[in-house]
Amino acid sequence: MAELDPKKFKHILVGVDDSPDAQLAFRYAMNRAKEDDAEMTITSILESDDMNVYQALNKDFVHGQRDELEKHILGYRDLAVRFGIKKVNVIIGEGDPGETIVKQIIPQIKPDLLIVGSLSKKGIRKRFGSQAAYMAKYAPISVLVIR
Repeated sequence: MAELDPKKFKHILVGVDDSPDAQLAFRYAMNRAKEDDAEMTITSILESDDMNVYQALNKDFVHGQRDELEKHILGYRDLAVRFGIKKVNVIIGEGDPGETIVKQIIPQIKPDLLIVGSLSKKGIRKRFGSQAAYMAKYAPISVLVIR
């Protein structure tokens, strides 16, 4: 029997936040992207349900939150570039993480692998872990859940 080659991915999407499981997912995604010589897109979701009604209606507050998230995600991008990944993109979404990634980001960028963490605890983290099951069930592409 001939040796079977593992599937190579061309475009990897990784969901990040500050949780330990998301950090593991990011590290795994970097290694996989480098090994497969794949494009990598890093995404993070600004969740409006974590804001109170006054914050959500305050455009300056929302803009500040988005700016902070953008700076943070660009730090992930810089790490990936320094690691040697040739093509790295970032995308910020807004809303429910699972639904936003599955219904908006995946159709927009057309990756062939989604990598997410699953053991989050608070803030965006409390939702992202439960969102991993949603993404694994509904994403139209391969999903790797890191623990």
